[in-house]
Amino acid sequence: MQEVAQTHPPTSSSLRFPRTSELGSIDFFLENLQELATSEAASVAFPKDQIQIIQEDLIFLRSLLGKIVKQRNQNGKIQALWDRIMEVAYKAELVIDSVALGDRLECLDTIAGDIKHMKTEALKVSDSIRNDDEAQRVANNSIHFKSQLSSPALNEVLVGLDEEVKTIADRLTRGSNQLDIVSIVGMAGLGKTTLANTIYHHPLILGHFHFRAWCTISQVYSKQNLLVQILSSIGSGSHDQYIKMHEDDLVVMLFQLLKRNRYLIILDDVWDIEAWNLLERSLPNDANGSRILFTSRIENLPLQFKSDSQPHHLCHLSDKECLELLLRKIFGKEDCPPTLIKVLMQVANKCKGLPHTVVIFAGILSRIEPDCWQEFADSLNSNTSNSTEPLELSYIHLPEYLKPCLLYVGAFREDQDIPVRKLSWLWISEGFVQKIEGKSLDDVAEDYLKDLIGRSLVMVTEQRTLAGAKICRLHDLVHEFVVAKAKKESFLQISYGSNDLLQISNWGDDLSTSTGPSPHRLCMYSMSGKELAMSRPFFPRLRCLLYFGYACMGSEKLHDGPIWFLKSKLLRVLDFRDMRVSGNFPGKLLLLVHLRYLAISLWYSASIPSAIDNLSRLHTFLVGGNAVAQLPNTIWNIKTLRHLRRTESPQFSGSTLGHQRNKTFPPSGFTLPTRDIEDSPDLDHLDSFSLAINCFGEQLQKILKKLPSIRRLKCVHADAGNQTGIVKLDSLSRLESLQLHRFYGCKLEVPMNLKKLTLSRNKWPWSEISTIGKLPNLEVLKLEKKSFLGEKWEMQEGEFSKLRFLELSRLNLCNWTAYNSDNFSHLEKLVLYSCLRLEEVPLCLGESSTIEMIEVEFCHKSLVSYVEQIQQEQMEMGNQDLIGGTILFMLQN
Repeated sequence: MQEVAQTHPPTSSSLRFPRTSELGSIDFFLENLQELATSEAASVAFPKDQIQIIQEDLIFLRSLLGKIVKQRNQNGKIQALWDRIMEVAYKAELVIDSVALGDRLECLDTIAGDIKHMKTEALKVSDSIRNDDEAQRVANNSIHFKSQLSSPALNEVLVGLDEEVKTIADRLTRGSNQLDIVSIVGMAGLGKTTLANTIYHHPLILGHFHFRAWCTISQVYSKQNLLVQILSSIGSGSHDQYIKMHEDDLVVMLFQLLKRNRYLIILDDVWDIEAWNLLERSLPNDANGSRILFTSRIENLPLQFKSDSQPHHLCHLSDKECLELLLRKIFGKEDCPPTLIKVLMQVANKCKGLPHTVVIFAGILSRIEPDCWQEFADSLNSNTSNSTEPLELSYIHLPEYLKPCLLYVGAFREDQDIPVRKLSWLWISEGFVQKIEGKSLDDVAEDYLKDLIGRSLVMVTEQRTLAGAKICRLHDLVHEFVVAKAKKESFLQISYGSNDLLQISNWGDDLSTSTGPSPHRLCMYSMSGKELAMSRPFFPRLRCLLYFGYACMGSEKLHDGPIWFLKSKLLRVLDFRDMRVSGNFPGKLLLLVHLRYLAISLWYSASIPSAIDNLSRLHTFLVGGNAVAQLPNTIWNIKTLRHLRRTESPQFSGSTLGHQRNKTFPPSGFTLPTRDIEDSPDLDHLDSFSLAINCFGEQLQKILKKLPSIRRLKCVHADAGNQTGIVKLDSLSRLESLQLHRFYGCKLEVPMNLKKLTLSRNKWPWSEISTIGKLPNLEVLKLEKKSFLGEKWEMQEGEFSKLRFLELSRLNLCNWTAYNSDNFSHLEKLVLYSCLRLEEVPLCLGESSTIEMIEVEFCHKSLVSYVEQIQQEQMEMGNQDLIGGTILFMLQN
């Protein structure tokens, strides 16, 4: 193994290649090589035999890396080999992508030789790597297990958890006699272990169970280690005695010891179901009320233990409870001097409800003079904790494919609400999302986000209409950790101004000689157009650039000249929608042939040029601003397009019902060319689209025929005038979500598989709604301003049989009746917003057994009375979920 370290020294830190999910990066590179090898439309005539050799050698090296991935962090020699392989792979990707831009083909010979040499060296050491692995694995196991054997602390201060202690203690001591599992879940720092520890020593628990055992699972464990921990809690032998015993003997001993005894076993810090699978057969079920209590950061883990599990979700402390905990940790039972309460309240407010952070701050304050406390409080901003150990552990335990996804969220501002779909599209464009047969990339990305949410690393701030997250964000503590980790692993650099840009600039002009710290990904905050124009750094290896402008100032006006970053020709992701581009479309943008994600704001006379098809790899194209969005005929040539959307400007992030509905933006869409459309390629992968319709009949059908995979479609009538025609969309067999705006006087034909429909400003008579009511799969219906005109809506028999969500917003409706309760047989949520003339809802709504929420905002007060009557009926039916808090606001008449 010595030859490995000598031949392949560790990668120089000056190269700054990303160290996150390196295997995923190689997989993404191999996918691109495969596309390059089979593409007939490459802008450069690559020697395909040479590309194939490079591809084959990289596949071998990728396979080797997969075999040594678990050893590299424990063996410096293997790490050196790993670093060298990754350096060669990253350089190969940069060279090949640069050749695609017109660089010298001779560079391919050099990189092909480097890869071949690396393969030769790797072949020599592969056997010795395997031999070293077994010895290292045994050593690691013995060291790791010893560090886990710890007992829960007895002197934790408990604040804000009294009711939770009582609730969980009742669940443990009452209910079924069968062995049952109770869980406590929540993000790091909320006090799950503290709560479990308090319950462990609670008098009710002490008097109820014959045996109590505490077992810390953590991220790495063995069956023997878990058995030893439990036996050390309840057995008469010592830890040293148990550790020498055979695993099978430990199983028998534990089973016999617990047999016919009522026991409680606490499993702390559980990460997966496997730990329980290892222990389950060792634990007898004598139907005597024994219990298992486990804590976890992973929200959906309890469902793996028990399908009908009802986990106890631990909530954040209030600011008042944080202050109480701070006082008790610093002063104990003594009183706090009144002169210090104000400054301690400042500190408590910065703890964000995390007991873990409170304890850290209390430890600091108890070691400095009170005269310095104000200075300490003033120094606290987003830095909410000096201890990142729990988050570090959570990060280490993440699957490799989730690590770049989490670090990417750190690119957004602290406390910024992040649209989930935008985040998913960014992940996909970066190559983080793996292909899974039978699933779209968007669905896989959604699963990734659910996993991060379940691990309490990402928070949901707004839900979708029925299910899933719509807006998410990072907790301050997590954001701080993620930003630091992203910088450390050369994954992402963040610039807050021109000085930061200068510090991370790479002034090299040639890729072969540029060894300075050129960032891989760059996020720029709050830089004015003047600052950008004056800084002009050069980042030759930049792959991703995200720009977030001043939230209070709106967008910046930039022209082609100051946009220096367009010289970074290897960019895959470019989001500068917060900048205003007026005048001509930036010509240099069309040279970024590797772009997969582009978000831009076009204003006034700016238009999309025909050379847009130079961006032949584009997946997501988002256009904001007020410019006319006429797509050129060449748009049909970008076969990779998945999302082609107009976005509203400016952005808003409010999450309350009223705040969002008070923000009205004119809907917009792209107009598609129809000239020679029959000879144009289909956009087979287009999943979501904003379409401005300026034609009907045969011309419209020609356009729709080119969009066979559309699932989400927003349609806007391009002419605001009153026209007649048929909006015939029934040929879109995969369409699930549809928005229709401003189709005055038009008839509607939609596919029967439609699940979600949003209408506004169509001014249709209420009689036309029966067509919609007959859609057999419709689950969500949003009727917004002037979608229908008239004072009366009569729901007919058999209509809306599957509807789960209904929103009525800004309608002049006075009278609304239903045929019977079958019209609401599946309704879960009803939203009534600013329907000022509506004084009642159908009373048979109260007979619905599925209703969970009714939101009433800015409506007639008599409507509120009707809703309260329905609420009373629901409570009489046993539906306690429909609570009074669902009535948000009302207009007093």
